[in-house]
Amino acid sequence: MSLKASTDLSRSVVDLITYSSRKPNPDLPSMYGFSPGSLCNQFSPLSLSVERFGASKTSRSRRVVSMSKNSDGGLTYKDAGVDIDAGAELVRRIAKMAPGIGGFGGLYPFGDSYLVAGTDGVGTKLKLAFETGIHETIGIDLVAMSVNDIVTSGAKPLFFLDYFATSRLDVDLAEKVVKGIVDGCQQSDCTLLGGETAEMPDFYADGEYDLSGFAVGAVKKDSVIDGKNIEAGDVLIGLPSSGVHSNGFSLVRRVLAHSGRSLKDQLPGEDKTLGEALMAPTVIYVKQVLDITSKGGVKGIAHITGGGFTDNIPRVFPDGLGAIIYKDSWKVPSVFKWIQEAGRVEDSEMRRTFNMGIGMALVVSPEASHRILEDASGVAYRIGEVVSGEGVSYQ
Repeated sequence: MSLKASTDLSRSVVDLITYSSRKPNPDLPSMYGFSPGSLCNQFSPLSLSVERFGASKTSRSRRVVSMSKNSDGGLTYKDAGVDIDAGAELVRRIAKMAPGIGGFGGLYPFGDSYLVAGTDGVGTKLKLAFETGIHETIGIDLVAMSVNDIVTSGAKPLFFLDYFATSRLDVDLAEKVVKGIVDGCQQSDCTLLGGETAEMPDFYADGEYDLSGFAVGAVKKDSVIDGKNIEAGDVLIGLPSSGVHSNGFSLVRRVLAHSGRSLKDQLPGEDKTLGEALMAPTVIYVKQVLDITSKGGVKGIAHITGGGFTDNIPRVFPDGLGAIIYKDSWKVPSVFKWIQEAGRVEDSEMRRTFNMGIGMALVVSPEASHRILEDASGVAYRIGEVVSGEGVSYQ
């Protein structure tokens, strides 16, 4: 890949697939609307993820939301400026125009396969990148947020596109960011197909930039992981996170300001600074998840992003099912303990805002769970089970 030091930085585009411009066949499944129990039954609309679909374009706008202020004065996501009510209202309105929204990725029929698309950013984690000067890994976060979404359908990522916008192009800084994107693509075994670099004078503060990413993958129609066969008694397997990943940083930054601590301060009990712990790149689960799913027994997968366990796990369940999470079944990273103590954040708010140390949850048959846990050699945990009922409870 060659980079040109120009305002429009057109990164070389490779024709990987032949795109069909024909209109979608109305007799084929699409994300326009699925009947109950169909392919997208797992993708029930939720306040945290809004997806808009058109006949020729697919885009997704994520709204991260949370709850009202804690009664004891502890900090909440809403205090940090992220409002659950506004997000829920937007979802309600868009759902009227595009039924079937709310999935981790959008599925589009393509021969005997589905193309699975996702788009995302890294939120206000960028603010910490500006403060710490750590720009080499933010591109990994960008790739991770999209490819981790589309792999929940069992799709292998094919290619990735990025959008980098800044007020004044700093070529050296942009190169560091793109290097992280290349690294993330290598980790997920997909191709950086192209991108757009926009120089927009007076639109961003000096030295700051914004990022978006777009991933497309594919899965055979008979191999789609859709959650429709999940039943009570199935097991929840959790794959560990590297830390906060790329959600909840509006609350993180509010906690930092409230605590008076600096990003250069030591994380209590750890040989790293707060800045280093918070900037740890998001784990890319693609290869691990595809290896597990290739052996069978996986019925549903939830990417634990904004909304935590509380909102993301139920997204893959058929109606009438919920989950019990075993609270002490994995080690919660120190950075979450610090956030909760420093911000006096309630348990329920932590579980709905952060991943709490589990970045991906797999719903598997009891038989498959034994094999997966044995093969994982300590890098996966039995974190809960599927039960009759609704929602997520903790014990």
